Amino acid sequence: MAGEAHDSTAIMAAARRSLVDQRAGGRRLAAIGQHSAALRRADLLARVKRAVTGVAGLTVAVMAAGMVIGGIGIGGLMLAGAGIVAAGALLLNYPRLSMPERADLPAAPLPRMVGQVELWLEAQRPQLPPPAVRLIDQIGSQLDALNLQLARLKEDSAEAADVRRLVGEHLPSLVSAYTEIPRHLRAEPRAGATPDEQLTASLTTISAEIGQATRNLAEGSLDALAIQARYLDSKYGEAAAEPPSLPAPGAAR
Repeated sequence: MAGEAHDSTAIMAAARRSLVDQRAGGRRLAAIGQHSAALRRADLLARVKRAVTGVAGLTVAVMAAGMVIGGIGIGGLMLAGAGIVAAGALLLNYPRLSMPERADLPAAPLPRMVGQVELWLEAQRPQLPPPAVRLIDQIGSQLDALNLQLARLKEDSAEAADVRRLVGEHLPSLVSAYTEIPRHLRAEPRAGATPDEQLTASLTTISAEIGQATRNLAEGSLDALAIQARYLDSKYGEAAAEPPSLPAPGAAR
C-alpha cells in the first residue's frame, strides 16, 4: 500500500500549504478582517479533517478487501490509489464556505455579524473601483476593532440596534446599489458626481461613523483607564518624585 501512503502524504502536504496561506491572511482570499479570516481558517480545517478521515477510511477499506480476497493485484492497487486521491481532493475542496446573503446580514447574531459582513464585502470587492477597495480594507480593520466592543452589548440594546443598521444594513445596501449599476455607466457623471465618486464618498462617511461608534462604545473603558491612571499617579507619583533623604551629618554608619 505504498502508493496509497504516498498519495495521502501529498494530500496532507497540499492541505498544510493551504493552511499556511490562510494563517498568513490568504493570498487568494485576501481577507479584509480578522473575523472573516478566522471563518475561512475554520472552514479549511474542517475540510482537511474530512479529507484525512476519508483517505484513512478508504485506505483501511482497501487493505481489508485485499486481505479478504487474497490481494487486489497491481491493477486494483492503481485503481484504489486513484480513487483515494480523487476522494481526498474532493473532500479537501468541497463543500466550501458559503457566502452570506445580504438580506441575512442584519439578522445574524451580534458576535457573528462582523465576520459575516466582512465575508460579504470580500466577495463584492472585485467589482469596486480602487479607491473604494482601499476604503473597504480600512473598514475591515475598523470592524475588527468594533467587534471587541460588541461583545459587551446586549442583543436588544439600542446601541446594538444602531450598529446593526450601520454595519448590517446601510453598508451592504450602499455597496449593492453600486454593484447593480452596469459597469459602463459607473464613470458617467450624475447629480454632480460619478457613481464611483459617490460610492467612495459614502464609504468614507460610513468609515467615519464606524470609528465614532467604536469610540462611543469604548468610552466607559477609556474613562475607567483615565481614572485608574490618575489614582496611581496620586498614590505613587509624588512618592516617586521625592528625592531620597540623606542621612544626617554624624549619623552612625
